[in-house]
Formats: sequence, structure tokens, C-alpha cells
Amino acid sequence: MRTVLLASLRTHTRRYVAAAIAVTIGVAFILTTAALTSSARSGMLAGIRAPYAGADVVATDLAPLAAVEIRDGARAERADAAVVGWTRQPVSRDGVRIVDETDVGELSLSPALRWQELASGRFATAPGEAVVDRNAAKKGDVEVGDVLTVGSGRDAVEVEVVGKVDSPSVTSAAAVYLTWADLRTWGETIYADAVAWSSAGSVEEQTAQIESITSDVRVMPVEEFVEERQVQANQGVDVLATLLLLFAAIALFVSVLVIANTFTILFAQRRRDFALLRCVGATRRQVLRSIRVEALVLGVVASVIGIAAGTGLGHGLVAAARGLFSSAALGDVHIGLRWYVGAAAVGLLVTTVAAWLPTRRAVRVDPLVALRPEAGVDVRTGAGRVRVASGVLVAAAGVVLLAMSVAGESVRVMVAGGSAAFVGLLMLGPIVVPALIRAVGPLTGRIAGMPGRLATSNAVRNPRRTAATTASLLVGVTLTTAVLIGMASSRSALGAELDTQHPLDGALTSTGEAIPGSVVAQVESLPSVDAVVAVQGTQARIVGAGAVPLLSAPDSTTVTRGDGPVAAAGPEEVYVPWELLGPQQFGGDTVTVRVGDRTERLTVVGGEGWGGAAVVAPETFARLSEESALTAVWVRAEEGADGDDFGGDLSAAAAPVAAETVNGLADRAWVDLQLDVLTWTVVGLLAVAVVIALIGIANTLGLSVIERSRENSLLRALGLTRRQLRATLAVESVLLALVATVLGGVLGTAFAWVAVQAMVEPVIVDAPFVLPWLQLAAVVAVAGAAGLLAGVL
Repeated sequence: MRTVLLASLRTHTRRYVAAAIAVTIGVAFILTTAALTSSARSGMLAGIRAPYAGADVVATDLAPLAAVEIRDGARAERADAAVVGWTRQPVSRDGVRIVDETDVGELSLSPALRWQELASGRFATAPGEAVVDRNAAKKGDVEVGDVLTVGSGRDAVEVEVVGKVDSPSVTSAAAVYLTWADLRTWGETIYADAVAWSSAGSVEEQTAQIESITSDVRVMPVEEFVEERQVQANQGVDVLATLLLLFAAIALFVSVLVIANTFTILFAQRRRDFALLRCVGATRRQVLRSIRVEALVLGVVASVIGIAAGTGLGHGLVAAARGLFSSAALGDVHIGLRWYVGAAAVGLLVTTVAAWLPTRRAVRVDPLVALRPEAGVDVRTGAGRVRVASGVLVAAAGVVLLAMSVAGESVRVMVAGGSAAFVGLLMLGPIVVPALIRAVGPLTGRIAGMPGRLATSNAVRNPRRTAATTASLLVGVTLTTAVLIGMASSRSALGAELDTQHPLDGALTSTGEAIPGSVVAQVESLPSVDAVVAVQGTQARIVGAGAVPLLSAPDSTTVTRGDGPVAAAGPEEVYVPWELLGPQQFGGDTVTVRVGDRTERLTVVGGEGWGGAAVVAPETFARLSEESALTAVWVRAEEGADGDDFGGDLSAAAAPVAAETVNGLADRAWVDLQLDVLTWTVVGLLAVAVVIALIGIANTLGLSVIERSRENSLLRALGLTRRQLRATLAVESVLLALVATVLGGVLGTAFAWVAVQAMVEPVIVDAPFVLPWLQLAAVVAVAGAAGLLAGVL
């Protein structure tokens, strides 16, 4: 059998190339998925991780003054530590107050724990020196070389500004950064989110060092802490873990499908060879052992190539995304050992099983029976009825699970249901796909003539081969359609939600005196500003909320986004920011609004995104007050404006008049960043899925052409020209691609609807279901071209 094995490897080289490509691509796809997902995780967690990047452990859940004790005790333990937190202190220059209160944080003297990014000047290296956030510096026109007084009274500290920095972590940023020797002055008022700690020794030893200083603390490794904070930031839902689970399942499913389909066709073609070997004396065990050794050799070689290709492709796609698209905020790639082991296991295990399953029938039945042509799938036979019944049951179970995922809003149940429904359809493929091809066969014959009729006959002659050929493209089109619709629907829903939550890019609201008209002109002249609306108002009292500015809703369509609440105040309503409402007040309550001796009973509508003021309709404002003054300035930013720069410019304009500012643009930018990371990760994974699907259909079409070489030669002998044969194969390819595309499009649309209901609707009520027609048309065009190209090759 060794001679037979070597001869088989030499004889079927062309067929084994196709199988090796399938295994290589399957293994590579799994590792590429790991690379892109890990890069997305790094990108999304970068802002949370930044202050702790150089630490080994993090001390959190701190009791009062515990952070100060840990920070003071670090020197005795020969450790580096930095407090991630802030204290609120006034800042003055030359005896003039720049800001009444601002965040003051620590700048570590250890380069490993110094997470701020230097923009100009240098870092502080000693007490009496400070750096300032470059956008916060705009508010007081602070420059390098200025001497600032931080704090007041006996606790005031005088520092020289030696540099400006960017603060990459939004959640931990401060306006002024001091060394610990200076920040320690306000130890009792520091709010410490955590303490970053780094020293020699293991995590357990460093934990013991911290706990020896104080027990009022929880110590955990950095990565565990960062992931916990990310989950908290997403309201208890680990979006990244869900993304990883979803695409790991997709990667595994697509890889197994393509490898199994390729080997099914490959070894089905050799069914007669196996039967002939048994006729000349080979035992069942010898044949099976030969097949397993062939598959094992092929699996090992292809898996090694796939591991190398997947690692390189994953790093390459991330690098390309960073270079081509500035919004693709992807982080570093980290492919864990478990991914490598899993990918290799898939390559070896699936190859062995996929090679063994198609040969069971050939070695179980009588060799003379195996030499006869295979009848395929016939629903009138017992095997056919079992296959159809099994497919219907699996598909039905998948539909039930999908319905349960919508009712229970469960992503895991949705993935399981979608997989089951799809597997059920694949089991019914030898019945469904030929039926669809027969349905469009007459039209194909009228359009393409005799090659079209031959193509239709060839496509339905072997139902199992036809189903296997379309399966790969069916997977790609289903994934593509579902993801495109899902992303379009999610973007639309989130965009509408953001328009409601952040209807203004920016706002300045008076905290006392009226805003001078010169401020409006100053804001209009800012380079990042597109439009400005001056809002009239007065001071009022709302029962439960106290004294608040009351604005008369302007014609704000030039600055508001969407149908935000500030543009739709009704005559009997008052829009109040959530943070101003009393603890027992909620939307829908009726409150008394008083201006002077005039009162109105109005219905509360809660909201946010326009500053610390209440808003009423102009007619309601007229009933409450006959006089008004410039109380707020609402701003629309230029397209593409930087949120931090925009906010810094607004703060600088608001500082002289002590106005409160709102930077909705930065809030939207943060959400957009998360969406961009997810979008580009999904697009990258989708691209790889489409590539593997195209290679799958090319493999199976190529093998089916090789299998029918004698039939094609006979057609040539009967008078079919090369051009007609080429046209027949091309039409067959396009026909298969068209059926797979239509069926995949319908399935993808259905799966996308379920995903929107299970994942988006629980977060955003009445989320729209958006069909991106141009993108879907492109999918149809690409699928048809791919089928044609596969047939030509």
C-alpha cells in the first residue's frame, strides 16, 4: 500500500493542489480572524489601557486615602507607582484666576508609567514643574514658560509650565499634570480611579507588596482590569468578546465547509479507484489507512503553510487598514497560542475527517457496486428521505432558535440558530439548488442557446456535486449580505440615537450674567465652526431643579442634528437636562416653572446635549417673560473638525464670561471611533470570508471539470467546438453563482433582520432595517463575475 500511496500522491497532484489550497485558506482564515479581532480589541481598549500600559498590576476599588498610602509606600517597596485620578483645584496666573476649578492629575517621573504624549516643550522632571493638556491650555491661553498657581491659600503650589501634552485616555485625562511631590499637597481631596504599579517580581508578589501597605484595595492584573472597565463602559456587555465569538464561529464554519466540500468532491471522484483496489486484493483497513495517511500528509503541509500565510495576512491587513484609512483605529496584533493550536487542529482534524467520510460507502459496499455510477440524491429512496427529513429538522431547529434569540435578545442563541438553519439548508442543498437551477433553465436556454441548455443539464446531473459547488459562494454571499445590511442598519440606528443624545456639536451657556455679543462673533470666527445660533433666555426656577437658565427654543435647524429635542419643544413642555432633575422627578412629570411672578405648569421632557439649561417653546417663553437676554450660543462644527480642538476653542471663548461649555462633537467622535474600529474589523474579516468563498467555488468547479474530462471530450468528438465548450462551462459557472447569490441574498437579509432585532433593538428602540441597495447590487455583480472567473480558470 505504500507504493499505492506514493503513486496516488503523484497521479492526483492537480486534485491535491485544490485540496491543499482549501486547507491552507481555512487555517489562514482562522488566524486572520484572530489577528483582526485582536487588533480591534487593542484599538478599542487603547484609551482605557493607556494609563496602565507600563504597569504590571492595578490597585482599584480604593478606600479614601488608600491611593495616597500606596503611592507613598511605593519607594519603600522599590516600585514605580502612579495615581490615575485627579483633584479639582483653581488655577491662577499673575494673580488672575484663569479657571475656578479644573482637573489636576499626576505626571509620573517613571517613563514606563508616563502615559501622556508630549506635544511641545518637555516633560516635568522635578517639583515646581508642570505640563498642561494642549487643548485645556487654550482656555486660559497658557503657554510653555508660564508660571501658574495651582490651588489656593496655604495649599497653593507654584509651578512652571515646561510642556504641553495630549491625553490619549479620555476617561483619565486632566487639564494640568504635576509631579507627585506637588500633587501630594491635596492628598485628602484626590479622587483616585486606580493606582498603576510596577516592580520586580510576579503578579502575586506585587499584589502582596500593595496589600502590605493597605488592605482597603482590590489588586488585579492590568489586562483583567482593562477588560473589566471596557465591559463597564459598554453597560455590562463585552462587545469585543461577542465580536470574537461571532467571527470565531464564522471562521470555523467557513473553513470546515470549504475543506469538507473540497475533499467530498476529491474523494468522490476516486470512488472507483478505491473499489478497484479492493477488487485486486486490498482490504478495507488498508484502503482507509492509505486515505488517512494521504490526508494527514496533506493536512500537515497545508496547515504549516496556512499558519504562515494567516499570520502574515493578518498583520498585513491591519497595516494596510492603518495606512489607507486614518479612521481605522486598529491596535497591535496579538495572536495567542490557543489560536495557533486551534487552527492547526482544524487543519489536521477536518482534513482527516473530510477525507474519511466520503470513502465510507466505497469501502462498506461490494466493490462491484462501488464501480457503478453514483445515483446521487433521490428523495424517493430511503437515504434520500432520511437526508431530506434530517435537513428539514435541523433547519426547523435553527429557525426556532433564531425566534428565541429575538425574543430573548441573546447573541449566542442567535449564532447557534443561524448556524443550525444554514447547516439544514446545506443538507437540503442537493434538493433545493437543482430545483432553483431547473426553474431558471428555460430562460438560460433561450438566452445562451445550446450552451445554455447543456449548462443547465450539467448543473443538475449530479445534485450533490452541484450543492457542494455552490456551498462556498452561498456562505460568502450570505455573510456579505447579512453584514452589509446589519452594519447599515446599526449605523443608521446609532446615528439617529446620537442625533437625539447629542443634538448640538457645541454649546456655551451662561451661568449668571448675559453673554456679550462679542462672544458670538468670536465663536463664528473659529476655524472649526460652521454655523452659530444665538439663543435668547432668562433666569427661572423649576420646582425640584432649582434656579436654571431658561431658553426660548430658536430656529436651530442650522446647528442641530436630526430631530433633536431642542428643536421640537411643544407649547406645554419644558426640556430639562437629566442631571438637573430632582431625585424624584422623571420624564412625563408636571412641574411648575417660575420667572418672576409668572408661573406655568409644564410637562417635563428629559434629555441632554444642549448644556445646563431648560428649553421651552417661544410661545411658552413669551407667557413667562417679556424680557430676554443672550443666554446661550449653539454651535455646529465644520465637517471633519477635531473634537478636542473644537472643544478647546469653545472653552477659550467661554472662559472670559464664565460660560459653561458642552462638547457634543467629542462625545460623538468617541462613539464613532468605536464604530470605526468595529466596522473596519468586520470589513477585513468579511473580505477574507469572501476570498475563501471564491477559492472554494473555484476549487469545486475546477474539480468538477476535471471529473468530467471524458464527458467534455465526448462532446468535442460529437461536434462541440472549443468556444461552445468554453461557453457551456462559463454559463454553468454563472448559473451556479446566480443561484447561490439569490439564495444567499435572501438568507443574509433574513439573518440580518434577526441580528437587528436581537442585538440592536434592545439598545435602540425602533431601530430601522436598512437595505443598502447599491452595495447589495455590487455583491450580485461580484458573485457573478467570480463564478465566471472560476469557470474560465
